[in-house]
Amino acid sequence: MATWRRDGRLTGSQRLLCAGLAGALSLSLTAPLELVTVLAQVGVVRGRHRGPWTTGLAVWRAEGPRALWKGNTVACLRLFPYSALQLTAYRKFVVLFMDDLGHISQWSAIMAGSLAGMVSTIVTYPTDLIKTRLIVQNMLEPSYRGILHAFSTVYQQEGFLALYRGVSLTVLGALPFSAGSLLVYMNLEKIWNEPRDRFSLLQNFANVCLAAAVTQTLSFPFDTVKRKVQAQSPYLPHCGGVDVHFSGVMDCFRQIVRAQGVLGLWNGLAANSLKIVPYFGVMFGTFEFCKRICLYQNGYIVSPLSYKLTPGVDQSLKPQELREVKKFFKTGKLDSRKPTL
Repeated sequence: MATWRRDGRLTGSQRLLCAGLAGALSLSLTAPLELVTVLAQVGVVRGRHRGPWTTGLAVWRAEGPRALWKGNTVACLRLFPYSALQLTAYRKFVVLFMDDLGHISQWSAIMAGSLAGMVSTIVTYPTDLIKTRLIVQNMLEPSYRGILHAFSTVYQQEGFLALYRGVSLTVLGALPFSAGSLLVYMNLEKIWNEPRDRFSLLQNFANVCLAAAVTQTLSFPFDTVKRKVQAQSPYLPHCGGVDVHFSGVMDCFRQIVRAQGVLGLWNGLAANSLKIVPYFGVMFGTFEFCKRICLYQNGYIVSPLSYKLTPGVDQSLKPQELREVKKFFKTGKLDSRKPTL
């Protein structure tokens, strides 16, 4: 059994800010690999430009270095509403799956995370479609001049439902994603030959990367089809650049297997796998540093450059409680209308 805990020394807005900044930096640094992955999934770059390096170099030469970050702005803007929705939904699902003692099983925790991710993905799905459209277009002859123009153009030309094209694959892809997560976390103790409560930070980081590699590999065919469905449009040059033409989700699966074989569903997996370690490494490092800055501002540690705790501070107090205690020692009274102590 696992108990759901979070660091109460940070406020909700601070946790959201840390997660948003960490996500934006990790997305920006790995954006070229994300672009190569999407292009391989859609089928825009073919022939000899099959590998991640040759595909990225071909885009650089054809459209310039800025093209490697196509779609990254909308991906970063999507992070804050996505993270807020995911955190809120996760709390609701965790409370729903908890027993009377406040414990939650590993499977329930994974299901709560998967369902929360599914909810936030569905709500913010139009931004994901716009990101795909911006990635597959040629910057030298763009169909969309920016994010807002892309939204308005897709809405006017193709209708509101076009912004949710392929959203059903998000639900289908959550099943192998959850199964892969459970498969990894159920075997962590066997992999490291020790109990989970003794895992080091490096081991936990390796666990996250391993889980991401397994889950993304299992759910990658659904993501590949989703990208093709998002990109295909009769209003775009070459119908969005997709390498197969289809009438629906199931027909897309059939056309890919017929034209490229079953392995065609995993086109772009190499570039996607290459970004796992740097993506999570930058995310965890940035989040931890931002967290230490917030803890320093809240008065729990002596410096954001170290983990050294402030002497005499009760680390179990929440930020508001700590401020009230400090105010009490200074003034001798509590000014809060609703004391939390």
